[in-house]
Amino acid sequence: MTWWDAIVLGLVQGLTEFLPISSSAHLRVVGPLLLDGTDPGAAFTAVIQIGTELAVLLFFRHDIARILGAWWRALVGRDGSDARARLGAHSADARLGWWVIIGTLPIVILGVALKDVIETSLRNLYLTATVLALFALVLGAADRWGAKRRELTELRGRDAVLLGIAQAAALIPGVSRSGGTISMGLFLGLTREAAARYSFLLAIPAVLGSGAYELVTSYGDLSAPGGPGLVNTLVAAAVAFVVGYFVIVWFLRLISHHSFWPFVVYRLGFSAVIFALLGAGVVAAT
Repeated sequence: MTWWDAIVLGLVQGLTEFLPISSSAHLRVVGPLLLDGTDPGAAFTAVIQIGTELAVLLFFRHDIARILGAWWRALVGRDGSDARARLGAHSADARLGWWVIIGTLPIVILGVALKDVIETSLRNLYLTATVLALFALVLGAADRWGAKRRELTELRGRDAVLLGIAQAAALIPGVSRSGGTISMGLFLGLTREAAARYSFLLAIPAVLGSGAYELVTSYGDLSAPGGPGLVNTLVAAAVAFVVGYFVIVWFLRLISHHSFWPFVVYRLGFSAVIFALLGAGVVAAT
């Protein structure tokens, strides 16, 4: 991998991570087109996602500080010493902190249990293209029929579990972490902006944890001859951070006034492009 490849892949990551179009699918396709037909790998993808999550931390820093503060005050009993108070009965922000923790559990459990499958079989481009199209229809249905009335303060424990399961589906390239959680949020009646904001917050522990884990366990693969290279990986992550921040700003403004249907159409088109590239032999499925 050259530094130019790293910049392009970081740009792709930053542009697609927060949109419901699957950043992992884009990296899975663009990587082989740049890198002589080779897949940059799940470890490279996980590590450069740290860059985009740092953009989330920067953009939502005030919200995160408020939620963490409220969660801690509730946990140590400052809102009351009974179990309900410690679990956020008297604070919407404290409850949101618990909902993020609960919603993170499914992707952690499945990510560890299915690690080998995620890094091999699930990266088949035929599967990626199919999933892109199927979840485009899911997103379209959610945007069309979701009530879009509830705010984050109205989330319940059941919602957190369902949103966590939806996020875990993004272990399959093509689903999209934001697309899965936003779709579920819309089906649960959340407004478009509330669904997107929760999607961003929910991704923080999962993505940072996954990136750190891959960096530690796959350091040798990243730095080995023929691998992406540690410096190139860090360059891609830095580019993803800068681009990702501006995408968050743009995306939240967009969905406050418009529907998700342009992304539905894009996903269907991108799926068709992948099938065309596979059929023409331009990229390999595995």
